[in-house]
Amino acid sequence: MIDFNNTNTAFAIKTDHDIRRAFFMYKVISYPWLVKIANPLIKIASTIRFPINWIVKPTVYAQFCGGETIDDCQPVITKLREGGVYSILDYSVEGSEEESAINQALEETLKVIDHAATNENIPFTVFKPTAFAKSSALEVLSSSEDPDNDSLHEGEKFRKRVGKLCERAFKHSIPIMIDAEDSWYQEFIDQEVMENMAKYNKEKAIVFNTYQMYRHDRMERLKKDHETARNGKFYIGAKFVRGAYMEKERERAEQMGYEDPIQPDKDATDRDYNLALKYTLENIDDFAVFNGTHNEESSRYMAELMDELKIPRDDNRCWFSQLYGMSDHISFNLAKEGFNVAKYVPYGPVKYVLPYLMRRAEENTSVKGQTSRELKLLKQEKQRRKR
Repeated sequence: MIDFNNTNTAFAIKTDHDIRRAFFMYKVISYPWLVKIANPLIKIASTIRFPINWIVKPTVYAQFCGGETIDDCQPVITKLREGGVYSILDYSVEGSEEESAINQALEETLKVIDHAATNENIPFTVFKPTAFAKSSALEVLSSSEDPDNDSLHEGEKFRKRVGKLCERAFKHSIPIMIDAEDSWYQEFIDQEVMENMAKYNKEKAIVFNTYQMYRHDRMERLKKDHETARNGKFYIGAKFVRGAYMEKERERAEQMGYEDPIQPDKDATDRDYNLALKYTLENIDDFAVFNGTHNEESSRYMAELMDELKIPRDDNRCWFSQLYGMSDHISFNLAKEGFNVAKYVPYGPVKYVLPYLMRRAEENTSVKGQTSRELKLLKQEKQRRKR
């Protein structure tokens, strides 16, 4: 059984300074009221261009980001690989609906794909769909209503951008993962992802869709997509996450009077998450599986199931992943046992990545036990090193 309490392995690549900074950051995050106050203050400071880089960059930015540019991230990529963990560069500048910003995000993502093709330590690329279309158009195109001409035009531009990214990934044989979005955008995104899977996943999974398993309809969607893939003779790239927009989803469903798309409770989410892992691993000849979670139980479950099904631990169709700066006890202990593990490494200019960083801080305060678990392990490692 994998020992996720082994801090010697978990923090082997961390210096004493890294450990102290991480402990400080998680200690701050452990006070929700402090995060709540800091968020609007940072937004105001950014708006009035008050200089805050000097305090943000060596603290929260250094903890959760790889650097401001692709080249800046190289030391982090090298260091992670020393611990047996791969990297996935994630351009984490929050999306803008201005055409110029969309084009910039497109060019940056293409650069990441090209860079991954030359760096064996980067096995995947990723992008956020809302960075490449107006959200209003995605909403209309995902609904049952007839789309207006503007939405159709925006949808066509989105289709071409996503197609360009998938084509470039296919050319370099670098898998590309499309993140999940709010449920009211997701239907159109799912359609486009499946179209690109059918086109580029004939020999192996290049294009991956993301299934947010806190939605109660995702197991059904997974099985439907599997049937479509079998009929079309292509592979499914399946990335699993629990989900990121629960409060917003519930609130909107209540306001607009439609069925809440979110599972009734955490147990139901955990059940479907592990069911999805079981379903895809039992049908591994049709799938590539990317287990994106900070949940120890789901990480251990997939590892044990792979062994039970006699799937080699280093099978390139099976991956585990956590975010950079979080859950090192999962990432590095899995890697030590021979499993494929990759860290999401966010990057981008400090001032543009701030919204991402604040969201990370808020998520850590809201996920039960996450911050206290990090603090406990960091404290344990500090004591071990002292001894």
